Amino acid sequence: MDKYQPLKKKKPNKLKILNDPIYGFIQIPNSLIFDIIEHPYFQRLRRITQMGFSNFVYPGANHTRFHHAIGCVHLMQKAIRVLRFKQIDISKDEEDALYIAILLHDIGHGAFSHALEHSIVNGISHEEISLKFMRKLNDEFDGKLELAIKIFEGKYSRKFLCQLISSQLDIDRLDYLKRDSFYTGVTEGNISSDRLIVMMNVKDDELVIEKKGIYSVEKFLIARRLMYWQVYLHKTGLVAENMLVNVLKRAKELTEKGENLYASTALKYFLHNPITFDNFSDKTLSMFSKLDDYDILSAIKEWTNHTDKVLAELSKMIVDRRLFKIEIQKEPIDSVKITNKKNQFAKKLSILESESYYFVFSQKIENQAYNKKSPILILNKKGKLKDIAKASDQLNLEALSKPVVKYFLCYPK
Repeated sequence: MDKYQPLKKKKPNKLKILNDPIYGFIQIPNSLIFDIIEHPYFQRLRRITQMGFSNFVYPGANHTRFHHAIGCVHLMQKAIRVLRFKQIDISKDEEDALYIAILLHDIGHGAFSHALEHSIVNGISHEEISLKFMRKLNDEFDGKLELAIKIFEGKYSRKFLCQLISSQLDIDRLDYLKRDSFYTGVTEGNISSDRLIVMMNVKDDELVIEKKGIYSVEKFLIARRLMYWQVYLHKTGLVAENMLVNVLKRAKELTEKGENLYASTALKYFLHNPITFDNFSDKTLSMFSKLDDYDILSAIKEWTNHTDKVLAELSKMIVDRRLFKIEIQKEPIDSVKITNKKNQFAKKLSILESESYYFVFSQKIENQAYNKKSPILILNKKGKLKDIAKASDQLNLEALSKPVVKYFLCYPK
């Protein structure tokens, strides 16, 4: 009888194919990308919504940062194929670095995207946190992310590679506009990302669009403007996000006064410790990697029963979707009107006037669809480059380069 031979463990197949509702089948390009996707840092993005509280307006907007990052890798694969077809030299190392950089470009986003940056984490942006995550992963993956980090920081010698990651027509924007349009149902944002990628080229180390793609770029810029007003800066979304910021600020204020609020271990860490760029340690990064939308929502649900009127009332309003009224106008809000609203609500809720700013507040919003300081360049048949604002026969592109500022006032109905 043959001696028993133990079964050899099969190596896992890392060249997976995922099914995406927008692009169809997406192929994971190599085993390193697969391993990074499998890492807990990246898996956290499954629990971070792409659009915060936009689902209060558009019920379908429940997609995550994970969806977006995977979609970006797919578009980057297309962009590399197109550029190589046009005789642009991109090495295998540069290709892998582009995949890593675009996969991880949003890894530093906190729960509900931007809300943490304005409440319990101060003085450090999500881009800076993304960089910290990338450096930590670089240590774990034996320096294989070195080139990706250079490209992400915009420090690599080949400028057009950096522009694929971050510019006015980068892969990030090509995915999120199309994806957010799909999940919200706002068809005005449905850009032709395939057409834009096919029209990409490189001239003098600049990422450019061939003249045949000029109308696609025009549509892209107009779509971006419309998506900002209709979706990203929608008045209901603005109210909900600012209410969430105020809930977290109040929770942090109470914690600093000695209150022991209900919270997960990760959330407690950020409530109890002042977090800035200077003290964002490895421990902070580790705790940040465990903090997601679920921590925030479960805490807010519990805080609806808290004895503090401000925290409880704000939490109830979010949970029950009883949002503040919002007034938006072109001129700054009159300070007397703000003061009167604060006094009025302080009496109604029997809270201190100094606490009324949690319920009555004014801010400004800005929308600039196109920034001429880092222009989108159009390549004509003679090989000359021209800013899209001048190359286009659409007069409104010049108008899109001017920032539109509006002011809003929020207060309870």
